[in-house]
Amino acid sequence: MLALEDITKRYPGVTALDQARLALAAGRVHGLVGENGAGKSTLLRILAGAAQPDAGRILLDGAPVRFQTPRQALEAGITVIYQELALVPALGADANLFLGMEPGRRGVLDRPAMREAAREILGRLGLSLPDPSVAVQDLSVAQQQLVELGRALARRARVIALDEPTATLTPGEVAHLFTQVRHLKDGGSAIVFVSHRLDEIRELADDLTILRDGETVWTGPANALDDAEVIRRMVGRDVEYARQPAGRSPATAPTLAVRGLGRAPAFRNADFAVHAGEIVALAGLVGAGRTELARCLAGIDRPDTGTMALEGVPYTPRSPRQALAHGVVYLPEDRKRDGLVPGLRVRENVTLSVLARWSPGGVVREGPERTAAQAATAQVQLRPPDIEREARTLSGGNQQKVLIARALLADAKVLIVDEPTRGVDVAAKTELHRQIRALADEGRAILIISSELPEVLALADRVVVMREGRITGTLSAADATAERIMQLAVAA
Repeated sequence: MLALEDITKRYPGVTALDQARLALAAGRVHGLVGENGAGKSTLLRILAGAAQPDAGRILLDGAPVRFQTPRQALEAGITVIYQELALVPALGADANLFLGMEPGRRGVLDRPAMREAAREILGRLGLSLPDPSVAVQDLSVAQQQLVELGRALARRARVIALDEPTATLTPGEVAHLFTQVRHLKDGGSAIVFVSHRLDEIRELADDLTILRDGETVWTGPANALDDAEVIRRMVGRDVEYARQPAGRSPATAPTLAVRGLGRAPAFRNADFAVHAGEIVALAGLVGAGRTELARCLAGIDRPDTGTMALEGVPYTPRSPRQALAHGVVYLPEDRKRDGLVPGLRVRENVTLSVLARWSPGGVVREGPERTAAQAATAQVQLRPPDIEREARTLSGGNQQKVLIARALLADAKVLIVDEPTRGVDVAAKTELHRQIRALADEGRAILIISSELPEVLALADRVVVMREGRITGTLSAADATAERIMQLAVAA
């Protein structure tokens, strides 16, 4: 149905795509994998008409096409659903479904017709809303994802690309999304499915294309290669995704101690401690209260009950600034929205939390600031090591490294990392794991929140499991298995 042939795209100093190829067939799901920075997002932007290739061609039903704008791609039946959903939060689900193609009579919007059409489309996707005009900002992420799919149905899209669609979904929501994708496939659509989770590729994809450094290095049936070979072709070498060496034995006194902490209705009666040189993982299903707990530790929210102590001294931060002043640094789950300022340079993002060090009289001394940022980014092995580049241009793994570099400059005693490798490829994930372990080895107390059991098992010295706002158990690294963690996470 659609073929991208020998697509090349260059940006200043970077070749994002180098004669890349992708061929999609009707009624099939095509997996697209590669490291962060391999060119997947650029390929999708070209597919969507949001960027134009410098060389190569696009064939639709065998005929050459060129999309100068996203509207042209939409009119050709091509819809790309990005990881960061492109919805208008304050508009209703129905208005988002028909954005740009609203039904009307003589130039007047026909709201009843739009509402009824939205109800029918969303119903086909298994999303039953009492009022289809409810603002999408009041819907869950999974429901917003279905609204995006509904938009593709409303446009009668023939090609639908999904970029990391499961990154923030629960297992049940993922299963429902996969069911809807299979329905679209059975209806004759060509589906592109981008994911770093190879188990999802195995479950859903018929075909597979692997990108590396902007080039297509392999394409064929999705079941033709095992996971180890897929990873090897992605990174050009073997990658060991193994447990990091255990940290030092916990000191007698914990760096951070939490007793009876609660914030209704998210979590209650939380008791645990993190010692210097130790990595503790908060495990559990999405919605268990882990992030809400971390936000209280970081001074973003205030707990209703309980106490916290830092190195034996009562700790009651009233703001993130106060938490930083005490050496508690929080790296949020949504690094682009809550962690980085995408339009600022890497240098400016790295020094943001402690900018006053280089701002006597309110004027930034760029020389010392640049030296500090260069040293911090070198420590986390930022690639490319360009601190004057805008943070938005970095891959997901390198954006996370920028936040870790910021934590280094902030002299973190306690580092809280929420979903440390969300949206990060296998090679970058392994590297980030080593860096987190290195931070612990320097004597920092590390608390990670992760929904990926292999990550929890690879990193944690102890695992604290939460279920529906309560801590249901604590496991040592020696006792922790995927089965025991899940049993504590789901059992009543």
